[in-house]
Amino acid sequence: MSQTPDHSSTPIHSEFASDPDMIELVDLFVSELPDRIDQMTQAFESQQFTDLKRLMHQLRGASGGYGFPTIGISAGFVESLLSESTDLSAQVEDIDSQLQELISLCRRASSS
Repeated sequence: MSQTPDHSSTPIHSEFASDPDMIELVDLFVSELPDRIDQMTQAFESQQFTDLKRLMHQLRGASGGYGFPTIGISAGFVESLLSESTDLSAQVEDIDSQLQELISLCRRASSS
């Protein structure tokens, strides 16, 4: 019986990791991710959903430009949940689940 590999700790590398013109920018983006994670967590925990939506929008846009499309897709999904729901308090569990998935992706981002 074959096992499915656990990718939860596998680093995610930028599509631009081998581009000498982008290395410094990718390094900067990755180095700022812990602060972004803190901001996202704070916004969610304090139920500042407008701020969280803004953070998702910013991360969605930036991550693709630095070669991390999976992070952008995940941030876009959270942003959609926040945009489409009329009763966010009823969606807290879904938002939390998707946010935790996004945070996991952000923690796996590697500039090398």
